[in-house]
Amino acid sequence: MRGSISLGKIFGIPLRLHYTWFVIFVLVTASLVVYFPGDYPIEQRIISGILTSVLFFASIIIHELAHSILAIRNNIPVREITLFVFGGVSHITREASQPKTEFLIAIVGPLTSLAIGGAFYGLHLLLGTYQLLAAFMWWLAIINVILAVFNLIPGFPLDGGRIFRAIVWQRTQDYHRATRIATKVGQGIAYSFVAGGIVLVFAYQLWLNGLWFIFIGWFLHDAARASYQQVLLRDSLSGVTVRQVMDYSCPFVSHGLNLRDLVQQYILPTGRSGFPVTREAVLEGVITVQQIKKIPKAKWDITSVQDVMTPASKLRIAYPDQDALSLLQEKEAANHIPVMEGGRVIGMVNREDLNRFLRIRADLGMTR
Repeated sequence: MRGSISLGKIFGIPLRLHYTWFVIFVLVTASLVVYFPGDYPIEQRIISGILTSVLFFASIIIHELAHSILAIRNNIPVREITLFVFGGVSHITREASQPKTEFLIAIVGPLTSLAIGGAFYGLHLLLGTYQLLAAFMWWLAIINVILAVFNLIPGFPLDGGRIFRAIVWQRTQDYHRATRIATKVGQGIAYSFVAGGIVLVFAYQLWLNGLWFIFIGWFLHDAARASYQQVLLRDSLSGVTVRQVMDYSCPFVSHGLNLRDLVQQYILPTGRSGFPVTREAVLEGVITVQQIKKIPKAKWDITSVQDVMTPASKLRIAYPDQDALSLLQEKEAANHIPVMEGGRVIGMVNREDLNRFLRIRADLGMTR
C-alpha cells in the first residue's frame, strides 16, 4: 500500500503503517479520553487513552496475523500487513486453491477477535476495583467483539464475504461464479450502508454517524470491485509466461551515462520509464524516472546513472519461462523487472507491458 512506513517484521511478515492510520489513532484516543470516567485527571485519561488505542491496534495486528499465519501454513505467501484508517489488512498474494482453505483462513480472524474480546473481559472482571483500568478493559472487550461481528458481515472482501464465497464455491464448484456472486452481495451491502447513512443524516440529523456509514459503504464498494478486478487480472495471466509479456526492445544503458543524456537520448525518445543498466549485457542495476526526479536538474550533468540506480543485488529478477502471474505474487512489488537468460539481460517486464498485454487480449476476446 502506497504512503506507508515500515515497522519491521512479525513472524517474518513485514508490518507497515499507512499514513491514514494516524487519523483514526487520534480519533480513537480522543473518544477514549471522553469515554473514561471524568473524575480522573485529564493527563491520566489521555495516557490511558493512548495506551488503550495501542492495545486496540495490537488486537487488530493479532487478528491479521491469524489470517496470515494460517495462509502461510497453507503455502500461500503473505506480502505484508498494513494498518490504515479502517484497521488492518493482510496482503495475501494469491487466492486459496480450495474452498475449505478459503473458509478457514477467513474465519480465523473473527474467531481470534472474539477470543481477544473474551480475554479483555476477563481482565475487566479481575480489575473491577480499579475503575479506570476496568473501564478501558471493558471498552477493549466490546470493541473486539464489534470488530469480529463487523468482519462477519457477508460483504466481500470482508472476512464474512470470503466465508460466503467459500460456501458458494463449495456448493457450485465454480470459483469464478462464487467470486461474482460474493462481489455482487458485497456491493449490495455497501449500498445498504450508504443508504443507511443518508437516512441517519437527513431523517435523524445524525451527521457524524451518517457520514461514517456512507464512508464505510463507499470503502466496501470500492474494495469489492478492486478485489474482483484482481481476480480477473490473475485469471487473465494464468498460463502466461514472462517471455510473452516482456519488452525485448528496451534499450540498455551504461552506468557512466549522466542523467541529462539519459533523459535526452533514452527517456524522451522512447517514452520508457525504466532501463536496465548493463556492461556487455551483464546486469549492473536498473534506473527509473522516479529516481531521476529526486535529483535537482542542475545536478543532472554531474550525476551518473550509477549514482542513483538500484544495484543488481537489490533487484527482483525474472526469467523467460517463468509464470507471469508469479511476478504479482512475490513479496516485494516492483514496476521494472529485468529478464535474465544465460546470465545476461534480454529485456524488461513492467506494469505497462502487463497492462498492454491484457488490453490486447481483451480486444481480441481472449479473456474469460
